[in-house]
Amino acid sequence: MPTPPLAGGLGGPAALRPLIDTVLTALHDGATLRDGPLPAGGPDTVTPRTRTATHPLIPDHGTGPHHALRNLVTALAAGAADPAHPHCAAHLHTPPLALAAAADLAASALNPSMDSWDQAPAASALEADLTTALAAEIYPHAPSPDAVITTGGTEANQLALLLARERHGPVQTICGANAHHSITRAAWLLGLPEPVAVPAPTGTLDLAALDEALTELHRPLLVVATAGTTDTGEIDPLDAIADLCATHGAELHIDAAYGGPLLFSPTHRTLLHGLDRAHSVTLDLHKLGWQPASAGLLAVPERHHLTPLHHHAPYLNADDDTEAGLPDLLGRSLRTTRRPDALKIAVTLQALGRTGLADLIDRTLATAHHLADLVTKNPALDLYDHPTISTVLLRPTGADDHTVATVRRTLLQRGHAVLGRAHAEGRLWLKATLLNPHTTPQDLQALLDLITDTTADLLTGTTTDLPADHLTRPPATPTATHPTPHPTESDTPR
Repeated sequence: MPTPPLAGGLGGPAALRPLIDTVLTALHDGATLRDGPLPAGGPDTVTPRTRTATHPLIPDHGTGPHHALRNLVTALAAGAADPAHPHCAAHLHTPPLALAAAADLAASALNPSMDSWDQAPAASALEADLTTALAAEIYPHAPSPDAVITTGGTEANQLALLLARERHGPVQTICGANAHHSITRAAWLLGLPEPVAVPAPTGTLDLAALDEALTELHRPLLVVATAGTTDTGEIDPLDAIADLCATHGAELHIDAAYGGPLLFSPTHRTLLHGLDRAHSVTLDLHKLGWQPASAGLLAVPERHHLTPLHHHAPYLNADDDTEAGLPDLLGRSLRTTRRPDALKIAVTLQALGRTGLADLIDRTLATAHHLADLVTKNPALDLYDHPTISTVLLRPTGADDHTVATVRRTLLQRGHAVLGRAHAEGRLWLKATLLNPHTTPQDLQALLDLITDTTADLLTGTTTDLPADHLTRPPATPTATHPTPHPTESDTPR
């Protein structure tokens, strides 16, 4: 077998072009085989089928690039939970925009490493400009806002607690019972006291309980508010929380991983009033920004707040190099090697502009409200509440929690729908997290029909939590016909 070509350099594009064509064909074939939002049969079917299709992963003699790409990409696509399908709506798992995925290909081909300027000359400049621009969206009146790129909301929240600890020592975190689990985990990782959880009986942080907690605690305090909770998509009263923090001398971090992009929508940005009063803000554009993961951000109002992240490694940021004008990148992350995730974000923002991104956001939120309206008109379904962002909780009327859970698993087993689960008001709910701006009213009605029909089957004893051999749609096996490999790269081992 000849030495495989590289993705970069002058010859890289020519080497990539036939391989990309093979990948695109395999993605199409896999989606055709899957024929739905996820493969039917559950793990007992999907796991052995995937292993059979991809075995052996490390053969003695290679099968060639086109065969390997066809085989593994087809198997992965056939066994995927595809967030681009309108009935795949369980999690904050966005269908990425095609243009963002294309930009990610360029990032992979060029492979800049964002830990020193000599590995990423242009990428480091682009990232610096992008983080400054996004931080200015969050802190429009701050003199020198800045941000760092993260792997997502979890890393951004960890950095927020780390920076608070570096400013004040072992801070006591206070968060709502509705806060993301990463807050408690970050405190544990950083050796901080366990966060004090304030009740959130209506889905948002209770202000009176927060006031009481701030009054009773007597150490440096960091309050964490949430703009877009994981279970219900609700937004804490940010401005009122900021007022309490100011009164009690506490700092404020806002986890806006989900809701932060509402800033780009003139229609919905008022939901984030008070966001700019936080000492740090988490933003995650692989949710309502339609980016391939990962695309997180931690923003601060003053650039110097990020100084504690500075780290010195002579082979990457020698003092004389820095003094000579080479940018020092190690203080831009706790990670060393990291991808240029700024590229896909920048491409998306430039391609769509403010109006294009606002349109995507507005369409998505309108779709969620339409789903809620359909639920309220259906006597067989109960609605938890109209959505704040794009999360809709619903459940079959009169069903107990066991039935709700079984409906969800049955839809998964059949490969018909991917819905999440959430507890609210002491009951279990089906959760539809709508992030697909292409979803139609017909798609929504079909989803509700799947829920009500499955519920009726369960309540009449027509079906149970089905094993794979009782599914209405048998699982597909990857047997698609594939085109002949590009003549410049034979699949025959040599």
